[in-house]
Amino acid sequence: MDRQLWRQFPQVAPQLEMLQTYLLDAVKLENQPIHSKILALLQSGGKLLRPGYFYLFAAFGTAATAEQLRAGAAALEILHVGTLIHDDVIDESPTRRGVRTIQMKYGQRNAIYAGDFMFTAYFNQVLKSTNDITQIQAHIDAMHKILTGELGQMALNYQENATLDAYLDEVAGKTAELFALACFQGAQLSDAPQGVKDQARKIGLAIGTAYQMLDDILDYAGDPKKTKKPILEDLRSGVYSLPLLLAIPQNRHDFHQLLKKKHHMTAEDIDQVRNLVTQYDGVPAARKLATDWTIRAQQLIATLPDVQAREDLMRLTTMLLVRDH
Repeated sequence: MDRQLWRQFPQVAPQLEMLQTYLLDAVKLENQPIHSKILALLQSGGKLLRPGYFYLFAAFGTAATAEQLRAGAAALEILHVGTLIHDDVIDESPTRRGVRTIQMKYGQRNAIYAGDFMFTAYFNQVLKSTNDITQIQAHIDAMHKILTGELGQMALNYQENATLDAYLDEVAGKTAELFALACFQGAQLSDAPQGVKDQARKIGLAIGTAYQMLDDILDYAGDPKKTKKPILEDLRSGVYSLPLLLAIPQNRHDFHQLLKKKHHMTAEDIDQVRNLVTQYDGVPAARKLATDWTIRAQQLIATLPDVQAREDLMRLTTMLLVRDH
């Protein structure tokens, strides 16, 4: 976990410390090479943001036991890591969080099975957290949205004419949905006040949207040593993220001369695309949208009961907008 981040939030830091140890026992696979890779992913410095938001929303209620909350938080991180393993297959990524990916070392087939295995481990933890069919159905619905969002991305790959609305729909079905699930399940499992439950999903969707937008920004303007992934990795795999989508309308002709090459683009072509995105202010435009979505989340958080968890939610959400990894 990112201890530097979470030590600023003593209300949840101890739970996340214990969660990290619990996760290593929650994911058991007899195939030792794949198992060791999964454990490396779980130990390799993830921020545990989704479990963190889960615990912060759970602080608004008191109904759940520590064991139920730990299983609920573990489910979210396991689901997240499972989607990352599948993402690496789709994007043909060589590394993840500084660790060589499963698909690169053991092949795409084994990576797909590893991701599928993580989904079974996810539902195992869901059932440890609750036997309420309504809450279980919420997990099923969220996973359905996440997976259809992943499939929906295929329709946007290499699409120079993709709209902002199409981009937002795709983000809502992937990154944002998992944040929304984390916030809602924290409130639901702890039986927080109805007003908190009503706002939780909206807050999670806004946070997740802003988070993905900043991820897109870092793909063009980040430091690979901090982000632990190559710059312009999305562009190489045909994913036209927010800074590029906002810059393309400013000079469709010049962008098209490069993007029409698709997967045949050279390193020089990719550098030229990045230069065009810079020239036409794609990154500042994307940062403004990320700020707008963060403000939307902050406004919703401000409506929650005035307790420490609300202050922590506000501070954490504000910090994520200025992160560099």
